[in-house]
Amino acid sequence: MPGAVMLSAVTALAAVLAAVGVWWDRPVPRPVPAPPVLAAAAPASASPAPGTAAELVVSVVGHVERPGLVRVPEGARVADALDAAGGAVGGTELTALNLARRVSDGEQLLVGITPPRGQAAAGTRAAAGGAGPAAAGLLDLNTATTEQLEALPGIGPVTAGRILEWRAENGPFTDVGQLREIHGIGEARFAELEDRVRV
Repeated sequence: MPGAVMLSAVTALAAVLAAVGVWWDRPVPRPVPAPPVLAAAAPASASPAPGTAAELVVSVVGHVERPGLVRVPEGARVADALDAAGGAVGGTELTALNLARRVSDGEQLLVGITPPRGQAAAGTRAAAGGAGPAAAGLLDLNTATTEQLEALPGIGPVTAGRILEWRAENGPFTDVGQLREIHGIGEARFAELEDRVRV
């Protein structure tokens, strides 16, 4: 009987020791280090380098303070080129100029003067899809003088004067068909003029 008790005590002690050993060797969780924080690279600047803006060269002639070549930034309009030339001389008629039109490199603006016959008027260039080079030889109703109008078939001094009066009262022509509104120009006369004039 004492031997059995002793055996039981030894067995219990061995079990306790084994449990303590297992507990002592258990894996201990260790915190995972945070990944290093990388600084974000600064985005490359998308703005163009200073001094690289495109420039246009435009010839401004006629009744302006400083006729000649002017430089304007890309996207400039007729009004900007006119300002670069010192502006129009006082009393100069500017209705033939489309001041809101964008200018292109190398073009010429005629301010307050009639273009030579066969040359398109400055500042009234047709928009894309409109009259092209074929219209260059046509007489512009908005800049034509009495003498130029009288050179048209069937137009005498009286009718030429009426065309100028219509222009003074109503502003620039916007359509060649408005010639029909002028007394003395019927359908037959208009048919002769339609292919010789433009706006």
